[in-house]
Amino acid sequence: MDFGTAAGDETFRAQARTWLSEHVQAGAGQDRRAWERTLGRAGWIGLGWPEDGYGNRTATLTQQVVWAEEYLRSGAPPRCGHIGEKLLAPTLIAHGTEGQKARFLPPVAAGDELWCQGYSEPGAGSDLAGVRTRAERDGVRYRITGQKIWTSLAHEADWCFVLARSEAGSRRHHGLSFLLVPMDQPGRIEVRPIRQITGTSDFNEVFFDGAYARAEHVVGGEGNGWRVAMSLLGFERGVSTLAQQIGFAEEFARVLRTARHTGAADDPVVRDELVRLWAELRVMRWNALRTLGSPGDARTAAGAPSVAKLLWGGWHQRLGELAVRVRGAAAAAGPAEWSVAEPYAVDADQHLFLFSRADTIYGGSDQIQRTIIAERVLGLPREPKGDAA
Repeated sequence: MDFGTAAGDETFRAQARTWLSEHVQAGAGQDRRAWERTLGRAGWIGLGWPEDGYGNRTATLTQQVVWAEEYLRSGAPPRCGHIGEKLLAPTLIAHGTEGQKARFLPPVAAGDELWCQGYSEPGAGSDLAGVRTRAERDGVRYRITGQKIWTSLAHEADWCFVLARSEAGSRRHHGLSFLLVPMDQPGRIEVRPIRQITGTSDFNEVFFDGAYARAEHVVGGEGNGWRVAMSLLGFERGVSTLAQQIGFAEEFARVLRTARHTGAADDPVVRDELVRLWAELRVMRWNALRTLGSPGDARTAAGAPSVAKLLWGGWHQRLGELAVRVRGAAAAAGPAEWSVAEPYAVDADQHLFLFSRADTIYGGSDQIQRTIIAERVLGLPREPKGDAA
């Protein structure tokens, strides 16, 4: 297949590059919410949505890839609205009511409302069907009780989409509902940041103590949460994976420069690993483009996100290992200056090594991805589960 861009894409690239060059530096002092609103006013949020008056501009698939690439290359700040734009919005477009789309899509497109994802729990991470958070119908509302963990941006979010058990006594993927929950509920929702070994707090624990969600804010209907949740996970690995690979390419280039500077690249084993990592990065890009451009049959489509996750998770871990190995003993050194604010500060290579340890776990562990491929693509017998209903 043709892995190039289509007619008109270079014009779109020039427009994106010009806008970013004019606004990235101007917005350098903005907080993250202000930057989201800047993107929203220019219509750069929701490029892949349909043109239905939600405040977004539309773009072809290849133009969405172009925007993602130019955004990464411009040095623009990390997005804090991507969960609403890339996960919630496509899910609402596929499964939501017209009222839900009219209520929630325009604020996302404008950068006015931020979202977080309430999926993982202490006893239900990669095995998402084990969620125990409860949602009990109370007239026109649901009362939600339980705990979520590893919730990115929960400390900043206005809303959370929550997978909860709405049918008492149900097990596994039965009896779940997908609810839209406002985060501004003092006394009912508590957010606790999780401090990581990198010194940052990107994730949070979220405790729901009778928090409410309106009955009309159940997406896909009561009891259909598993279907909606699985649909969302497919959107999670769409065009954004190509932007992720731009970041990977920049990290690889940094590791390559270090290997040359330290002389590690003279080692034939290191050279072989560098070539392998470079080739695999190209394969990941081609695989992502092929998957996006050709939906294939239902079974292949079901396995494509899992294949992508397996490819990049292990690749990124090996890059992190190589990043510290080519630096030698210097990779184990701490910061030149110690501070109370950052008692365990790390540089870019150390952060890459430490953070990539989780790549084969979060977003669905490698074991779960292989099980999905085995059962849904290859048609192998399902893995036995002792509490399956």
